[in-house]
Amino acid sequence: MTACGAPAPATARATAARAAAPSLDGVWRTDGYGTLVALHGRTLTTYDTTAVSCLPGGVTGTRTGAPGPDGTLRFTLPDAAPLTVAPAGPDRARMAFADNAGHRALRRTGPLPKRCTAPPPRDPRAVFDVFWQTYAENYPFFRAKRIDWDAVRARYRPRITARTTHAELFAVLRAMIEPLHDAHTRLVAGPDRWFAGRRPGTVLPTPDFTARVDAALAANLGPHTALRRWAEGKLSYADLPGRIGYFRITQFAGYTKDGGYAEDTAELDRALDAVFTPARTRGPGALRGLIVDVRLNGGGSDALGLRVAARLTGRPYLAYRKRVRNDPRDPAAFTRPEPVTVRPHPGPAYTGPIAVLTGRLTISAGETFTQALMGRSPAPVRIGENTQGVFSDILDRALPNGWRFGLPDEEFLTAGGRTFDGAGIPPDVRAPVFPAADLAARRDSALARARELLAARNGSPVPGR
Repeated sequence: MTACGAPAPATARATAARAAAPSLDGVWRTDGYGTLVALHGRTLTTYDTTAVSCLPGGVTGTRTGAPGPDGTLRFTLPDAAPLTVAPAGPDRARMAFADNAGHRALRRTGPLPKRCTAPPPRDPRAVFDVFWQTYAENYPFFRAKRIDWDAVRARYRPRITARTTHAELFAVLRAMIEPLHDAHTRLVAGPDRWFAGRRPGTVLPTPDFTARVDAALAANLGPHTALRRWAEGKLSYADLPGRIGYFRITQFAGYTKDGGYAEDTAELDRALDAVFTPARTRGPGALRGLIVDVRLNGGGSDALGLRVAARLTGRPYLAYRKRVRNDPRDPAAFTRPEPVTVRPHPGPAYTGPIAVLTGRLTISAGETFTQALMGRSPAPVRIGENTQGVFSDILDRALPNGWRFGLPDEEFLTAGGRTFDGAGIPPDVRAPVFPAADLAARRDSALARARELLAARNGSPVPGR
């Protein structure tokens, strides 16, 4: 028994707080994303909605543990990073995926509409309508891409009938989105029938191309340079002459063979601990410059990119501000931008000069990582080519016939309100990125330029001269 006037034990206070926290059971609507979130007991289920449809979503979670002191619920998802749902005021909540940056605002709504649990019509015309409507309500870049989406419907909808074949329907849906040239648009009708957009001039890497890049890179690092690898080869580091470090990141996901986000995080931390040691980050032998190479980075988790950025600063700063389109009728309407901050790692961190190598195959999370470094001090110098120009998380959706598709619906803004969607983040110093002539000669022009700039900044001899 607690004496009168004495503070309650921590466990008792936590129990009382949980008891006072409002129940999150019920149906919630996201601000943007067109998603309903149903919470019942230990189960979370999502539904994808438009003005013409409500279909089961791709997220089903199981609650783990007891609610937090403030009522926060934690859910595990099969084959995906966990998520949390936290109270945020009367009939308000916030949902966050562990591998994403930022949160999704929720507002409590009425009961689940009946059509959300009814079998959907699988008629090709219904499939077309859901596809077109989802883009109409969520895609933010029609104006920038100079696409009249209503005209697209007028052109293609009359071609679809009840007898339209799968092949014909796929060809029409692909033709609708291919002119967007957006690497975050995709359509998947099976393992052998799929489409993914890309910016004009982008050629995806083949195993042969990657092998030639690796050979050119090895030749330019030097025959006596040891390149240490982690994360299934997706992370690598080498010490170069003149106390310059070279850190290559080819993906922000898939760091372990069978693991999920927690395992990827642990493997990333293991690599970062090995790279950013006390000896490399402070004292007379510390690095005098660092090259971060994301020219062949296919993306992954924004949160893992922020985790790397945290090792490259001694103070917190704004990475970017994130917002989502939230009015189905107005492509220019967005949520209030949510600031996302880079917070310094509590251990050793490198705070000196950085050169970041980028190119058109710097994609998605590779780009949000590049943007997250722009507010760092001293500011990195970007060398190479524009990045691909896709930043948003992909809004993953299902069609009534079982096909899946994806599209962007978010913007990542700088402190000044600028975005880089479409054109990509430009370099400060332009240099060729893996042209055929360089690969044939085993040259790496961008890497050589980065070494020259960092050496000149430090007053060191330029490598190779």
